[in-house]
Amino acid sequence: MNKAIYLALDFPTWEVTEQFLKNNQLHGVPVKVGMELFFREGPAIIEKLKANNHPIFLDLKLHDIPTTVMKAMKNLAALEVDIVNVHALGGSDMIEHAKEGLLKGSSKHKTKLIAVTILTSHDKETMNNQLLIPGELRENAVHLAYTAKQSGADGVVCSVYEAGSIKEKCGNSFLTVTPGIRLANSSLDDQKRVATLKIAKENDADILVIGRSITKAENPYQAYQQAVEEWGNGIK
Repeated sequence: MNKAIYLALDFPTWEVTEQFLKNNQLHGVPVKVGMELFFREGPAIIEKLKANNHPIFLDLKLHDIPTTVMKAMKNLAALEVDIVNVHALGGSDMIEHAKEGLLKGSSKHKTKLIAVTILTSHDKETMNNQLLIPGELRENAVHLAYTAKQSGADGVVCSVYEAGSIKEKCGNSFLTVTPGIRLANSSLDDQKRVATLKIAKENDADILVIGRSITKAENPYQAYQQAVEEWGNGIK
């Protein structure tokens, strides 16, 4: 799973998604399915993507009381995707229950559980002044990552800039999944802590999530291949 690029399918419907993937010859590439698409199409979207051999990161960021999260994860486990996530701010008990739900929901498929540290749409000012979380972004992200690891998570979602420090604290096998990746000359959109693929490599990121740099490109197929070549994960 390491060194993969997941394409964020931030589209409103399956029809639009399918057309984009077909028109740009992106059959079988790893994809991220978020709330917009999943809440519209439901589990059927996962089955359709699996039928076309797409590895799937189901990005729903569960955050609720532990029992509710466990029951939700038990249901999601049946979809047999590659990665699912929760918010690390839900705490140790919630993360432990999420892992328990995954294990109860499917004995044959090992879905990776990752925990979101600090959203890449947040910066230090937002974290300190709006969320009232004191301290530095890096130290908070590392703390949340270590808590997630101790609670049974397989990795975290973090910005590229915290990935190296998280590896140092949690070990090299602990996955760092990094959104906010941009190709050269791409706009920042609503992200604040963004990075290029070169910076991602230098900071020990494992898995990249790239969306608008590819989906909004003039030639999405070419943009995806450029990202693959730079990252070196061997998909052609």
